[in-house]
Amino acid sequence: MDRIDAWATFAAVAEARSFAAAARRLGRSPAAVTRAVAALEERIGARLLNRTTRSVALTEAGARSLEAARRVLAGFDELEGATASERQQPRGRLSVTAPVVFGRLHVLPVVQAFLRDHPMATVQLLLIDRVVSLVDEGLDVAVRLGRLPDSSLRAIRVGEVRRGVYASPRYLREAGTPRTPQALARHRCVACNAVTPVPDRWTFQRDGRSFVVPVSSRLVVSTAEAAVDAALAGFGPTCVLSYQVDAHVRVGRLERILAPFEPPALPVQVVIPAGRFVTAIARAFVERASEALRARLEASR
Repeated sequence: MDRIDAWATFAAVAEARSFAAAARRLGRSPAAVTRAVAALEERIGARLLNRTTRSVALTEAGARSLEAARRVLAGFDELEGATASERQQPRGRLSVTAPVVFGRLHVLPVVQAFLRDHPMATVQLLLIDRVVSLVDEGLDVAVRLGRLPDSSLRAIRVGEVRRGVYASPRYLREAGTPRTPQALARHRCVACNAVTPVPDRWTFQRDGRSFVVPVSSRLVVSTAEAAVDAALAGFGPTCVLSYQVDAHVRVGRLERILAPFEPPALPVQVVIPAGRFVTAIARAFVERASEALRARLEASR
């Protein structure tokens, strides 16, 4: 194993705080990663990481070395990118995560197009609604909906989605169209605890101020897909995110109601860990995904 690769392996372990997570990101066995770091420590004559059965932590020498390694690795990668042929294909393994429905509708098509164009690349796509730590899970790229409280992430904004109320035309013909959020009290609603933290209390906004309206929910479901299906079947208005119903709205199966009272839109962002050595395949995917998702979200507005 060459020296650049050894330092890249050490950086991956240090950032993930885990040999196993680093091994997943690098596509190697934990034993191979452990041997690589041990050989590096032996060669430089200094301990870089303190290991216990449950955690990995940088030593003082390791912290100094990590910053230097990041600079060297970034410069080396830039040098390779500048001198490589433009026809050179990104290669290697990439791990991407996104919310379940958004990932299936928007991220999966981008991944498929990326793989068709880059036959030397492989992608692990983790679709999960729980926000996972990129570093702890050994992931390279995430697509996130909403604002990012974590300052350790670098984000590229590619669009936005709205939280709104939708109902079937049949239901609205029979029950009438509510003109204010308070009018929902006279309607039977479909609530979803995956979209609204308290299923039967929906948040709206007027004149820059948010307010909460209690709704009467004859049906409470745990997924947005089930909420949309129930609304399509005429069971009442439901509160979901715009991308979850765009296809139905376009063909008239659902209608958007109470639009003037919707809360502020949520940003959609492609994110990578800040300060981490970014591989060529990750950079290529982020560039591709940012452009493609921006176009897809603009088309759905």
